[in-house]
Amino acid sequence: MFIAYAVVGILLAAALSGSAFAMGTRHETIVISMTKVGVPDSWLPRLASLKAAGALGLLAGLWVPFLGAAAAVGVVLYFAGAVIYHVRAKDYAIAPSVVFIVLAVAALILRIASA
Repeated sequence: MFIAYAVVGILLAAALSGSAFAMGTRHETIVISMTKVGVPDSWLPRLASLKAAGALGLLAGLWVPFLGAAAAVGVVLYFAGAVIYHVRAKDYAIAPSVVFIVLAVAALILRIASA
């Protein structure tokens, strides 16, 4: 189970890192999407930091199981909030957020199973 967690955790961490970088550098697509759902521009650095922290936590979870599980829970909550924001704004482009939730739940289950 540990190898499965390692694969899922590393892939999720890489995707989160890329997403955090795009948000931190204010990639046009991200800014447009965030503006559409009503996220203030001043939140972008904080949200990017949360994604980066999730990625680091997932990687740290390779050595400290509790950190990996906590990071996976945090990623699930982060993207659940993203889905709520999109649905509330009647913007149903939630597929990327749902994919992140599914991967984070998989990472959580695998991390718990391999501890």
